[in-house]
Amino acid sequence: MRALAFVWRRWWLRYPLMLGGLGFGLYLAVWLMIAQRAYARLAQEPVASDVVLVLGNRAYLHGAPNPCLAGRVGRGVDLMNAGLGAQLMMTGGVDVEDGRIESAEMALAAARFGWRGAVLQESRSTSSVENLRWSGALLKNQSPAVRSVTVVSDPYHLWRVQKLVEAGHLGGWLADSNVRYAAAHSDCWDTYGMFFKGALREPLAIVDNWVAGAFSPVD
Repeated sequence: MRALAFVWRRWWLRYPLMLGGLGFGLYLAVWLMIAQRAYARLAQEPVASDVVLVLGNRAYLHGAPNPCLAGRVGRGVDLMNAGLGAQLMMTGGVDVEDGRIESAEMALAAARFGWRGAVLQESRSTSSVENLRWSGALLKNQSPAVRSVTVVSDPYHLWRVQKLVEAGHLGGWLADSNVRYAAAHSDCWDTYGMFFKGALREPLAIVDNWVAGAFSPVD
């Protein structure tokens, strides 16, 4: 019973357990869809935006900076250095594992990548939905007005992020057509691609967001 409770508390194991063989088939179909779109994202050329928004992830793994998160930050800095953003923003709150604030660690990582400009930080969020929601609330009142945003994350993550943006979690003040997406290379992605742990969990994160109603339009 303890083993079953352990599995049940983890949403990314719960759904396949509930659905059995049908669940595995649906999981595989969604994973293949994500894979196709992830590689398409990597091939896209970035477009200039007012803000480059880098989504958070766990800041440290095994006592060292998370290389997956470093890839996102590095991509954001590259876009800024290429003149494709006017402002750099990091979003991510407290990691439950060690109490570190993701956005603060990301700002430090940006400095290690050579970024010397200002970094706007959002430090309340604990999920992708909240990354967008709280970032949008901060950006809405920026001066000069923000009219376009490029969202940076791992390739496999961006399909879900786009659906959350289209549902209105970044805010109705910004048109969907003015939100762009940039896929980040990282040691995690370059080594494992769609077989990385995060990519394997992503179909179940999509199901979890769907069950929670996160893809429905925000009022």
